[in-house]
Amino acid sequence: MKNAFKKINDTLGQLTGLLTQVVVAGTIIGILYDDVFGVIAGIGSAVAMIGDGGVAGLVAVMIVAGWMKK
Repeated sequence: MKNAFKKINDTLGQLTGLLTQVVVAGTIIGILYDDVFGVIAGIGSAVAMIGDGGVAGLVAVMIVAGWMKK
């Protein structure tokens, strides 16, 4: 059972790393080629939602950042 959790955790870690690289690549491509995929617009709307959420949004961002560090 412990081995299964380790395997799932490793797979999710690799998937998260891949998605992070895709977002970074999309951002760089968006900067160079006028936001073809809409990544920068998506980041902007996410930041706007956090700003509209106020303190609750800040707490949510801190929780997600804590999960990402693990």
